[in-house]
Amino acid sequence: MGATQSDFWRRLFAAAAIAFAAPSAALASDFSEPWKRDDRALVIDAYEYNSIDWAELASDKRIVGFINKASDGLPPPYACKGDETEVRLCRALFRRHAVAKELFQTRRTVARALGLEWGAYHLARPGNPIEQANNFIDFARPGPDDLMALDIEDNDPEKWMSLADAEEFVRHVHRRVGRFPVLYTNGSTAQHIADHRHLYPLLSRLPLWYARYKPEIDMHFPKGNWRSYALWQFATQANCNARRCPYRVPGTPTDIDVNVAAMTAEELRTAWPFGGLVGVPVDMLFRVPVPVARAEALEGEVTIAYVDVARLPTFLMLAEAAGEGWRRMRYGWAVAMSGPYRGRYRHGMAEYAAGKLEAFQQMIADAESAAGIDPIATGSINAKD
Repeated sequence: MGATQSDFWRRLFAAAAIAFAAPSAALASDFSEPWKRDDRALVIDAYEYNSIDWAELASDKRIVGFINKASDGLPPPYACKGDETEVRLCRALFRRHAVAKELFQTRRTVARALGLEWGAYHLARPGNPIEQANNFIDFARPGPDDLMALDIEDNDPEKWMSLADAEEFVRHVHRRVGRFPVLYTNGSTAQHIADHRHLYPLLSRLPLWYARYKPEIDMHFPKGNWRSYALWQFATQANCNARRCPYRVPGTPTDIDVNVAAMTAEELRTAWPFGGLVGVPVDMLFRVPVPVARAEALEGEVTIAYVDVARLPTFLMLAEAAGEGWRRMRYGWAVAMSGPYRGRYRHGMAEYAAGKLEAFQQMIADAESAAGIDPIATGSINAKD
């Protein structure tokens, strides 16, 4: 009886230990409140209206990077035209653009001085994606270690850049800079891209900056070509206020956006600025411009179109194709015959071919025994000829 009681209490304590350990195990997942882990790096992203006390912000050693808003849609016109109202609006937009650009450069200088990794994002709007890409690059002037990001707020082409245009934006950034941007978007848009990754070969393979303000995302993560996120924006004005916030960043108000990486600070510094594609080499997704007639080009206002380049087969792809061809041929020779030969050649094409060869050889032998017949010629030859 004593031994039985001892086993009972031992099992009870073991069950209790597992129950108390369960929350810790859940916290260990990078899909369940990873910001509560001290070994997970954090990144701040801001736009021009976020106020920042840099000295206080730098006191949080978990903050590794700072991503600032750069350009917004198409560049503002440099020459204002129209009536008085249109001209005033045009000038106001240009002044805002100039102030935002100056603030951007100032923040970059301060962030780098504090040892933070730097990044810039473009807010994607409807309009020419090539001009928007040029606007982004000319505004941000990204260095080789600067992260670039394309911000698609939602899958609504009337309010934001369409996903098809986003493909062109990404291609043009790569053509000019030699690196790819990170894709920032919400859960539903990321899921749509993952489900239609054959239509979006670039977007679906960009490192994902995932915006979702829930404590757990395991059941909702879009998968597809993505196995994890590069960054997860988990805190914003929508779920952070004076009373409650997933994470409070010193020196910033409650409207600051906070992101977590599924890696340590040192690992994030090594991975920064995420300039490649997920799962494939860059040269597998190139496009080339379509040639334009000289007369059409001289007229001006030519829109350059691009087409996909057929993928160059790798050695492994060629080996797989050869192996598949051999398997198909071997199967064809082994499959049982159908039609009028059904049942006669139970061992497939090999037996059929052997039978035909024997029949041909017998025909040759019969022909050689017949006078005046050349078995090789296409006609009969008389002996007198």
